[in-house]
Amino acid sequence: MSNVSQQQYREILVSLTQGVLTITFNRPHKKNAMNLALVKEVMAVFSDIADDTSVRAVVICGSEGNFCAGGDISDMHSDAGSEQDKQQAIWNFNRSFGRMVARVNQAPQVVITLLEGAVLGGGFGLACVSDIAIAHQSAVFAMPETGLGVVPAQIAPFVVTRIGLTQARRLALLGERVGAVQSQALGIVHFVCETQEALQVQLNEVLKQVQRGAPKANANTKALMLKVGTVELETLLDEAADVFTQALSSDEGKEGTQAFMQKRKPSWCE
Repeated sequence: MSNVSQQQYREILVSLTQGVLTITFNRPHKKNAMNLALVKEVMAVFSDIADDTSVRAVVICGSEGNFCAGGDISDMHSDAGSEQDKQQAIWNFNRSFGRMVARVNQAPQVVITLLEGAVLGGGFGLACVSDIAIAHQSAVFAMPETGLGVVPAQIAPFVVTRIGLTQARRLALLGERVGAVQSQALGIVHFVCETQEALQVQLNEVLKQVQRGAPKANANTKALMLKVGTVELETLLDEAADVFTQALSSDEGKEGTQAFMQKRKPSWCE
């Protein structure tokens, strides 16, 4: 079991309760825009829990009414060094963010985003890699990068995967801001809630449902789905059969089968 919740962080708040790890972006003065320190801290958390089956779910949210306003532009510019050094620093920042989003995408745990206020740029990208996205009805989603003369470089692949090329092009090229209900129609968001209380109720219901799935079975299911479209179909189906066979003979598989036959809940639901 990792001790991730006992570590000290500067840009995020981390808590662990009954197998649910909550990461709160804590830069409210910047609408929780991500600087390099925050990116590194999130990466560190997900690295620490990569093999921790006691962590069943990860909830990502933002402090004081905003999820995340994207990347902190002021953190991308440096007055020190040569022009080449500045360019390299910008490249490193941008690429680090992509690594972080990929790490979240590949996490074995169920990743849930609680989306309020600004869900922009990189925040939009994180919403697109969450397994479950729950939004307050007042949340605003957008990729505003082209209006700033830049590109949604590191999030583009994940957005396309989430909502398809046609809709991703529209949102990226127009910089259009869409609400929670429209984001749900696009497939970004799964649940839209009208109040803070309803948001918490929906989160609790999702977490309750997460507990029904065995930890390793959930992890293997995610890993299998992420390979769709990246390997040849017959190869993937062969691998899927291997994963299923191993799962059925594993401790989880045996416990799940016995629990079903005995008409009781499996041990991971307790």
